[in-house]
Amino acid sequence: MKTILTFLSVILLTGSCYALQIEVCKSCPVSTLKEAISQAKDFDTIFVKKGTYKEHNILVNKPLTIIGKNYPVIDGELKGEIITIISDHVTVDGLFIINVGTSYTEDYAAIRVRKSKHFVIKNLVLEKLFFGIYIEKSSYGKVFHNKVIGDAVEEYNSGNGIQLWYSNHIEIEHNYVEHVRDGIYLEFSDDCLIKNNVSALNVRYGLHFMFSNDDTYQDNIFENNGAGVAVMFSKKIKMYNNTFKENWGTASYGMLLKEINDAEIIGNTFEENTIGINIEGSNRIIYKHNNFKNNGWAIKVKGACYTNSFIENNFLYNSFDIAYNSKINDNKFDRNYWSSYTGYDLDKDGVGDVPYRPVKLFSYIVNRTPETIILLRSMFIDIIDFSEKVSPVFTPDNLLDNNPLTKQVKW
Repeated sequence: MKTILTFLSVILLTGSCYALQIEVCKSCPVSTLKEAISQAKDFDTIFVKKGTYKEHNILVNKPLTIIGKNYPVIDGELKGEIITIISDHVTVDGLFIINVGTSYTEDYAAIRVRKSKHFVIKNLVLEKLFFGIYIEKSSYGKVFHNKVIGDAVEEYNSGNGIQLWYSNHIEIEHNYVEHVRDGIYLEFSDDCLIKNNVSALNVRYGLHFMFSNDDTYQDNIFENNGAGVAVMFSKKIKMYNNTFKENWGTASYGMLLKEINDAEIIGNTFEENTIGINIEGSNRIIYKHNNFKNNGWAIKVKGACYTNSFIENNFLYNSFDIAYNSKINDNKFDRNYWSSYTGYDLDKDGVGDVPYRPVKLFSYIVNRTPETIILLRSMFIDIIDFSEKVSPVFTPDNLLDNNPLTKQVKW
């Protein structure tokens, strides 16, 4: 038995010794990436030297490591998709990929991963693209330290920067995405980690995901996107320490929540957005330790939102803190700091002695008649808000923060 095991070990070691390194350059015996892939054996490493390689429809159909030295350019000449990976255990590192073809029937990508496991896409620069990195029906992959720079102007003729479709257990970290349709897009993709990315200046959404559960979004920046961030039809989402900033426009928000259940939204900053969070049909969500600063509306709650908790958040200098379109409230507001709170704290315990009513009558009026916003700073508005506070008629009479904090929350 010992002899057999020794023999097998020798075979495995010998097999691993056959992994080769192939160099690609204009003066090398192998002058194209396609040719190198064709000649390579499983688990070989291909080094692509600096230069410009005019290739597209490159198919990686075996486990390989492809490394660019000094960012060689792979130019697709606008002819279609550039690199497609259909094997497990593939790494692509350090390429500059440009000129993806545009189509109204095909989602051409700079690099596509299809039905692959244990892949790594890193240190790429992608420009002049339709879709950037497109991952479909794949799992246990990593996408990190990539720069995706599009030139999108309209939604209809542009693609997404990083897209996941029916893909699970994917890590997307430290990527920079701008000027595409949606910066990061997930659909039917569970158990993914989206961390430390910057998604800015995109035509539509900085982040857009639907039907994707148990995902974590942490320490990302979503800034100055056309419509902000859209989070739809998903459950058990965790959003920690992200920044949603400068998403302005009549149909823009820091974040839209639609049909989201059993989620945690903790430690985020919503600053200078038309609406910090627009919430519809979302239940059992914990909002804690978030900063809402200088937004038009900090939070806009539409129909069918139940048993949500807003605890220890800071509401700082928003035009409106909370907008509600119903007289029924089933959500909890407790121990938040409100910059417009004018109550007192006689026992100096840091908690106001008078409950705070965050929904103003004027926000109710503006919701129904947007043109009235021009009256925002008038004395008339102060009078009607005071009268509604004394005797609520149009706003939820039980929507109170009974323990408003007198100092900002620190965490």
